[in-house]
Amino acid sequence: MKKLICHILLLIFSAQLLNAQDDIVIKKIWDKSNHNSFPDLFKYRKYYYITFREGTSHVGNENDGTVRVMRSKDMNNWETVTIFRLDGIDVREARLSEMPDGRLLVTLAAGVWKDGKYTFLKPYVSISDKKGETFSRLEVAQVDPVIQPQIDWIWRVTWHKGAGYGVLYQSGNRENEWLAHLVKTTDGIHYERVTQLDVKGRPNECTIRFDKNGKMYILIRREGDDRMGYLGTSSSPYTQWTYNTLSWRLGGPNFVFLNDQELVMGSRFHEGKKASTALFVTDLNGKVKKQIGLPSGGDTSYPGMVIDGKTLWVVYYSSHEGKSAVYTASVPLEKLRSE
Repeated sequence: MKKLICHILLLIFSAQLLNAQDDIVIKKIWDKSNHNSFPDLFKYRKYYYITFREGTSHVGNENDGTVRVMRSKDMNNWETVTIFRLDGIDVREARLSEMPDGRLLVTLAAGVWKDGKYTFLKPYVSISDKKGETFSRLEVAQVDPVIQPQIDWIWRVTWHKGAGYGVLYQSGNRENEWLAHLVKTTDGIHYERVTQLDVKGRPNECTIRFDKNGKMYILIRREGDDRMGYLGTSSSPYTQWTYNTLSWRLGGPNFVFLNDQELVMGSRFHEGKKASTALFVTDLNGKVKKQIGLPSGGDTSYPGMVIDGKTLWVVYYSSHEGKSAVYTASVPLEKLRSE
């Protein structure tokens, strides 16, 4: 028994030593549902907010996905703020942003999955009060009629100078080529088309960010052709685009500006048949300068990211310890230095 206890203590000490050397702290924060996934992270006032989906499986005929919103002042102790659900409809992948009037906007998708495909899928929204404590009932986002309805999803909204921008992507059209439309909103509910992005290869999940000069960057997942991700850039009015092809496939793509010359991207990372969640420090064209893998595997990715002080906070999900669960990682900015 004493030998066993000594062995356990040695393992704990070794793990702590490794963690101290890495300075990246990983914590599992939620695994209460059968499948816990697709998180996002956002700093709002004095709280960190996270969202994630709970359901029976990644996607399936159960159509029982719900979205939980939680918050914490310290990234350790979490309280549930609200849960979004629609009877018989799969609710999934909520993303958070702050509107110009100080309220939180939740954008997500809801639809019905049947035997390998969605029979319908629409973008939904909810808006909080100015304390971030109560949220409106889910309602369908009102999309510019110039965009003909298909299987539609506005994956994330980012605000700049009073307008929220997102990419509405569509699948299931007659030519089986997915479309991506840059859209904007001023109220979080009505979305006007800015332009159709000239991106082939089944573009879908996209994250938008702006630099200090108002230049727009879009990180684009592609599931066709060579499947490599794109990083698009454009200046106002955001109708003329330049694209750089990344050196890896994306899945649940997100990014933030590390400084004026570097980005930190988070995504699923494919190595042969294996997948993990990783962070990539890149230049402004998407060229990788440093890569950091997070403990992960199997069904994984969708990192939410917030830089706060000297720390990059990350929330992601992974099934490397069994069923999929939600994890946080605190990454010192020092660890992201590329030189």
